[in-house]
Amino acid sequence: MKDERILLAHGSGGKLSHDLVARVMQPAFANPALDLMHDGARVEAAGAKLAFTTDSYVVKPLFFAGGDIGKLAVCGTVNDLAVSGATPLYLSAGFIIEEGFPVADLRRIVASMRAAAEEAGVSVVTGDTKVVEKGAVDGIYINTAGIGAVIAGTDISPLNARPGQDIILNGPIGDHAVAVMAGRHGLSLPASVASDCAPLAGMIKAVLAAVPQVAVLRDPTRGGLATTLNEIAAQAGVGIMVDEAAIPVRPEVQAVCDILGFDPLYLANEGKAIIFVESPYSEEVITVMRAHPYGREARVIGRVTPAPAGQVGLRTGIGGVRLLDMLVGDQLPRIC
Repeated sequence: MKDERILLAHGSGGKLSHDLVARVMQPAFANPALDLMHDGARVEAAGAKLAFTTDSYVVKPLFFAGGDIGKLAVCGTVNDLAVSGATPLYLSAGFIIEEGFPVADLRRIVASMRAAAEEAGVSVVTGDTKVVEKGAVDGIYINTAGIGAVIAGTDISPLNARPGQDIILNGPIGDHAVAVMAGRHGLSLPASVASDCAPLAGMIKAVLAAVPQVAVLRDPTRGGLATTLNEIAAQAGVGIMVDEAAIPVRPEVQAVCDILGFDPLYLANEGKAIIFVESPYSEEVITVMRAHPYGREARVIGRVTPAPAGQVGLRTGIGGVRLLDMLVGDQLPRIC
């Protein structure tokens, strides 16, 4: 125990990340808001119901097809607030910059953050800048924290997952991870392969306005769809069965995965949302999502089952069932 060292896989969002948080951070800071282990904490202050979240961004390379570290830093935090059932309001931005970093690149990153914030309807109201010696960081790291107002009449929690609920996804998975991987290694891919990085607050707010009965919301970022579903199944004590044929993956992304041995179910996404809702409301949720640019390919991909508790199954194209565990190791480090 005392000789253990932090590995890259401890930051993957998969099993090692969860073990690290469960053994080191959670016992030290335990409280009801933290213990729920959602993307954002739901708290109350002076009678107001708020969501509060923070995330740090160390993606490599800094610029990639479909986005950059600045857009990622705003969209990631906005989405964490949105899937907590809140309207994002204010962000902070902290920059750790390596000595010698080009000011032109910093301007480009900040402009990207401003554009993403304007689209999401949030304001960056405070921040911090530190410059460290050359070699101490890899160009620039950004931390963003955010506050949002919980939408009245909603109750979003992973503990709300119940047998019989449908699981809805808003579009193809794996785009972000493959775009970053291609940028990192200088691979030429079709223009259709770009990060899905996007602020989802508008789409999710429209869904909650139409169907406040939505039970669970999550964005499958690090660890991908499979790890996120495992987290929900474990927290709620339910089973989950998803249909391989119903989970959208772009042919170009699937081809890259086939060549390099990646499983798209475990690749990070930055513009996807998973929604759990009772079946009678599914059609209305999908209709609202498809009316929004970020939800045009929304569909039901599976259902919650009473058993086996804490496990996720994938019904394959040939009719078998494959057990999906949490991500172990790290397919692509520094993806966000």
